[in-house]
Amino acid sequence: MKKIKIDNSMAFLYPMPMVLVGSVVGKKANFMAVGWVSRVNFKPPLIAIALGPHHTNNGIDENKEFSINIPDVSLIEKTDYCGLVSGNKTDKSEVFDIFYGELENAPLIKECPVCLSCILYDSIKLPFNTLYIGEPKEIFTEEKYMTNGKLDIKKINPFTLTMPDNNYWSVGENVGKAWNIGKKLKK
Repeated sequence: MKKIKIDNSMAFLYPMPMVLVGSVVGKKANFMAVGWVSRVNFKPPLIAIALGPHHTNNGIDENKEFSINIPDVSLIEKTDYCGLVSGNKTDKSEVFDIFYGELENAPLIKECPVCLSCILYDSIKLPFNTLYIGEPKEIFTEEKYMTNGKLDIKKINPFTLTMPDNNYWSVGENVGKAWNIGKKLKK
C-alpha cells in the first residue's frame, strides 16, 4: 500500500467530538458549536478548546469562565444552528434550557448528557484561533448516562465532526480495552 502526500489544510485528527461551549456575554448566555476540543492534562484535568474570533470569546475573556456541554445526537440540529449563527447578532440564550452550577458565568445545558463548568486556566493566542484551556470545577450528568459509576459513551450517544468534508458521525462499537489489548505483544 503506497502512502500519498496530501494538502496540509487537511491536518485534522479524528474523531473531533462536537460540544457546545457556553459563556455569558453582556449578561446573556451564549453557546457556540465547537469541534476542536481535547483533554490536554491529567492532573489537574485540563481541557482545551480552539476558537476562532467569535462572540463567545468575549465572555470567556471577560469572565474567565465557560462551559463545555456534550450534546447527544438528538441535539444535532440545535448544535449545528449554534455554529451557523453568531451570538453577536442572534440571541441563543433560549435555544436550550439553561442552568448554572457554582460558576455564574458558565451556562450549562439541561438537555446535554454531560456538562462541565470550567475556570479559565490559560489562553494562548495563535495565528488565527485562541486556545482556551479550562479546568473543570463541576461536572453534571444524570444516572441514566452512567454504568457502574462511570460515564457510558453508548448511553451518552455523542457525535463527532469530520473536516474538510464537514459531516457529523455517531460513535461506533467498542473494539477493544485500552491499556490491555496490546499486552499480548509485550515481551
